[in-house]
Formats: sequence, C-alpha cells, structure tokens
Amino acid sequence: MARTKQPAVKRESSSEYFNRRTATWEDANGNEEMRGNGQQTAAVEPRAVDNHTRSEAGLVQLVISVAGIYASFLTWAYLQEKLTTTPYGPKDAPERWHFPVFLNTIQSIFAATVGSIYLFLSTPRGAPVAPIIPSRRILGPLALVAVTSSLASPFGYASLAHLDYITFLLAKSCKLLPVMFLHITVFQKRYPLYKYLVVAAVTAGVAVFTLHSGRKHKASARSEDSNVAWGLLLLGINLLFDGLTNSTQDHIFQTFRPYSGPQMMCANNTMSTLVTGLYLLASPYLVATGIGDWLGMDVAGSAGELGEALGFMARYPSVWKDVLGFAACGAVGQVFIFYTLSTFSSVLLVTVTVTRKMFTMILSVVAFGHRLTQMQWLGVGLVFGGIGVEAAIARQEKMAKEATKKGATTSKKDS
Repeated sequence: MARTKQPAVKRESSSEYFNRRTATWEDANGNEEMRGNGQQTAAVEPRAVDNHTRSEAGLVQLVISVAGIYASFLTWAYLQEKLTTTPYGPKDAPERWHFPVFLNTIQSIFAATVGSIYLFLSTPRGAPVAPIIPSRRILGPLALVAVTSSLASPFGYASLAHLDYITFLLAKSCKLLPVMFLHITVFQKRYPLYKYLVVAAVTAGVAVFTLHSGRKHKASARSEDSNVAWGLLLLGINLLFDGLTNSTQDHIFQTFRPYSGPQMMCANNTMSTLVTGLYLLASPYLVATGIGDWLGMDVAGSAGELGEALGFMARYPSVWKDVLGFAACGAVGQVFIFYTLSTFSSVLLVTVTVTRKMFTMILSVVAFGHRLTQMQWLGVGLVFGGIGVEAAIARQEKMAKEATKKGATTSKKDS
C-alpha cells in the first residue's frame, strides 16, 4: 500500500532515460532526478519547472552564454593557428612550434582543474560531490576516451604540415562523418536518408575546397599532391579518433548512469593528463629506439618533446602567453557549453556551434590573410550548408519531441 501512495516517484529503470544534452536522468513524464555519488536521491521538481526556468532565462544569461562560447573558442582557434603557423627566430633559419602533445597536456591540466571547480560549484548545497570515477567498470571506457582523445590531436597537428589551416577547419567541421562511419560499421546502426545526403554534401565540399587550392607551379604539382594526400590521410585518422571518442562518451552516458557532463570533463582531462604526461616523460628514451624513429619523434630532438618544448619557449618567451591562453580558452569554453545546456536548450547550442565554426573560418581568413577562390567558397558553402540543414532538421525533431512530451504530460494531468 505504501507504493500506491507515491505515484509521482518513478524509480523503475524502464521508465527512465538519460538526456545527454542536459546530463540528467528523466522519467517517462519528463521529470528530472537529481543524483549524487552514484546513488539515487529524492525526486526533485518536475521538468515543467525546469522548462519554466529556461523560458525565464533573461537576456543577460543569453548574452553570457553566447559571448562566452564565441570568445573562448574563437580565441582558442586563433591561438591554435598562430602557434602552428608562425615562424620564430631569424628569417634565414626560422623555427616552428611542433609540440602537440605538450600543448595538449597543458590544456588538459587546465581543463581538469576548471572541471573540478565547475563540478564542485554545480553540486547542490548540502549534497555530496559526485565522484569522477564512480565504479571500476567505468575505468575501461574512460581510459579509452583518454587514449583516443590524446592520439587524435597529434595527427591533426601533423596534418597542418601539409594542409592549410582553412582546409583543417573545414574538415574538422565534418565530425558527423566519422561518427556515422563508426556507428554503421561497428554498431550496425542505420540513419535516415537526409543524414547520408548531408554527409555527401559535406564530403563534396571538402573535396572541392581541397582540389581547388591554389598551386603556384605546375611542375611541383606531383609533390604537392602527395603532400596533400598525406595530410588528408593524417586528418582522416584524426577524425576517426574523434569519432571513436564521441561514440565512447555516448556509451558511457548511456551505460553508467547517472554520469554528468562535469564529471566527464573532469575525468577525461585528468586521465588524458596522465596519458600524455607519461608520454612526455618517456619521450627522451623513445627517441633513440626504432619506435621513436617510426613515429617521427626525431623531429622533437634527442631531448624528447618535453625538453624541446621547454627549450623552445625559453628561446621565445612570448610563446608562453599563447600556450597558456590556448589552454585557458579551451577549458573555459567547455564550461560555457555546459552552462548553456543547463540554462537554455540544446537547440540554442546547436545554432551557436554552427555559427561559431563559420565565424572561426572568417576570423582565420581576415587575421591571417588567406585568399579563397570562388570554387573554394563553393566548397565552404556545401560544408556549412550541409551542417546547417542537419542542424535545422535536428532542431525540428527536438521541438517535436518536446511538444509530444508536453502534450502527454498535459493529458495525464487532465485525466
């Protein structure tokens, strides 16, 4: 009889699903449940209250969210291009930054620190802070995320030796492609027709943009073609690792419930710091081995990447400012993403993300003097047109689901 007196509390696993966008658990009525430390607590306010809170979010919160994402990631992208393309030292013997693992380690340290602070501040008053590793079973997937995210970045930076930064940005906007590829081949998942058309448009856009990149000398076209092909291969590996990272994160959110975004941010960056930190410490010993030669670690010198990166910044102290700024912007940007999701809806975040990528490309063209041909602009249009269509359809689907859920809740209350 006690159970019949508490119909509002839905504790059956079959009536719940995890909303990865908001990093919360919801029951069949759309009610959220707050959990901490891997344990279920009392049910809190219904989803309608959360929707009311979001609808009441004012202009100030909107400006903070959008401006925070734009400022963080536009500055992050600017510093990334500046670090990887700026020659340092004398003109007759310039040096370039080629220490991606060191750069990632600094960023992951910043992100783990900021994520820990964000996790603490986002915990309701009086509730225990949720652990970033709530069980042993989650260690394997978290370690896989740390490894794949740590491996992805060096391949991306290596591709910049053969591709211009605009091509790099354009291809990095196509993250739907590797995610779909992995889900189709590994998980045997099928997608609606429009997603395949979007992928086709995006792929065609990148191909058009790359094939119409300007060549100064036809005689050197063969060598440039081989460099471009190698750069695209490296970038493709980078995108595959990104797709594996995203797919594994989806698996973690769906399997190890409840697990929030701040927990993932803190755990992923902590474990990534361990992975890349161990590599940096071992790099002086790996350089002299066959493995180091095969990986091209001799580029960093016999002292390994850690020693060479510190030596580079000792010769050019101004690089420290860019490295620390890059790390700080990446860490703060992640927090603004979670803040936007918790204050508004995921539809707003999709819109901001698409437009942010477009503004990043425009910033790169203006700040670094890139010149694009008409065919390259056509490629850009195909890519962002495809991404925009996908985002618009996702918005309609999201709004339709919310309307259906709201109608179901209203009908239950009326009955």
